[in-house]
This record gives sequence, structure tokens and C-alpha cells, in this order.
Amino acid sequence: MIERIDTATRMSKIVKHNGVAYLCGQVGDGETVAEQTRDCLARVDALLEKAGSSRDRILQAIVWISDMKYFAEMNEVWDAWVPEGHAPARACGEAKLARDVLKVEVIITAACD
Repeated sequence: MIERIDTATRMSKIVKHNGVAYLCGQVGDGETVAEQTRDCLARVDALLEKAGSSRDRILQAIVWISDMKYFAEMNEVWDAWVPEGHAPARACGEAKLARDVLKVEVIITAACD
């Protein structure tokens, strides 16, 4: 069975299937990549909770940053957020994001109830 949560015309914020939660891409507010990353990950936390999951159940993360010069700054926030011993499979690449002010977007797949 497929469960869609917070569904709108274009997308669902969460899609659950066979014990896996797929979260839509999350961006954050702030001037710096660190601020945006912190806000983005707080939004991920809220969606994980709504999906019946948590940080330590993340299977995969895809991180897009608008410029690779932000890689170290983003990773500093990311590393503090991921529970020790629970690092997911992760990819990070540079991409033009939906709005010019955006510096980071995170897409999460996690095990759930």
C-alpha cells in the first residue's frame, strides 16, 4: 500500500511504501548556507516525525548545493545533525536550485513504521 501525506497538486511531502518514507526536497531560510542547512534539516526532522521515522533511520540523503564552495560549511552543520554511527548513504552535488537565494536542498529516504 502507498500512503501519501500532505499531498497537493504537484507533490506529496511524504510518500510511504513498504516501510520506507520518501521525503520531498527540503530547503531552508537564512542568508548563509549554514543557516539554510540548519533550517532545512529542522524541516526534515519534522517530516521524519510525521512519517514515523527519525534521523537514525535515514537510509539515503541527496544534498544539492548551489556552489561547491559551500561544501565544507554545509558539512559542518550536517555532521553535527547526523547521529553518530547512523550516517546514511549520501550524495552531494552542485545544482542550480529553484530560486536564486537558495543555497542547499536535501532529499531524504528513511525507514519508517
